[in-house]
Amino acid sequence: MLTIVAKRVNLCMKPALSTPSTPIIIEHLQFLAEAEMLATQLGSQVLDTRPSSGVALSLGMNGLCLLDCDAPRDEPLRVDFSGGALGFRQRAGFRRDELLARAVGVKGNPLPRVLDATAGLGRDAFMLASLGCEVTLCERHPVVHALLADGLRRATEQGLAALSRMRLCAEDAAEHLFDPASLGAYDVIVLDPMFPERSKSALVKKPMRLFHVLVGVDEDAGVLLDCALSRALRRVVVKRPLHAEYLAGRVPTLDYRGKAVRFDVYVTKPPKNPLTISPFNEKRV
Repeated sequence: MLTIVAKRVNLCMKPALSTPSTPIIIEHLQFLAEAEMLATQLGSQVLDTRPSSGVALSLGMNGLCLLDCDAPRDEPLRVDFSGGALGFRQRAGFRRDELLARAVGVKGNPLPRVLDATAGLGRDAFMLASLGCEVTLCERHPVVHALLADGLRRATEQGLAALSRMRLCAEDAAEHLFDPASLGAYDVIVLDPMFPERSKSALVKKPMRLFHVLVGVDEDAGVLLDCALSRALRRVVVKRPLHAEYLAGRVPTLDYRGKAVRFDVYVTKPPKNPLTISPFNEKRV
């Protein structure tokens, strides 16, 4: 599966973040060769049976998913761009007046070139690509990258047009930004660093709680913000919980607030004519 992604989703491959290995189980022997290839990439192993505890990847007819072996009845975590709530929103059509689109500056033409520096499950990047932006996704966690690559492959096979505007890199975003090839490549850089879970009730859906357990906290988020501010041609957008402190104590130029989240916008280059209304010259809301 992942070799198909490399051909059809424009996959950049560089060493990702080193993490404890996550074992892989298969639903049927027909997936053994593919699972062994993935295990080699992840420095993991293919098991005959499901572990009794911890997390494991499962490969089968519906692609790749992450299992919570301590809670076998819980829903697995998988990347799905065509099903569930995200698929419903995609079929209904994403709107440019949504908070993220407004924060990024999706208005008029040309649309901004975006780097999603903490791609995660790819939902924000998919929304921006569906609205017409060219989006590069950086994901350094090898297991999350594998899940995301599998989701992109399945979405590509389903013919979702937004996938042609998405490029996935298995790379730390800070290293990517200081690659000479990335200089001047991005108008907007989006950060959604993982923040500490305050309580079990803070994450309603169990699959997302599993994602937090897998990834942990992004301790170097402030360093990444500094890198992004030095490379974004127009602005940096940071997604935060509504009442969270500013990332690294940096006060944004403006922000966009929803019921549960906030998008802090750091303008890196002011418009030439401050009286001109543009997607990069908006008032605080």
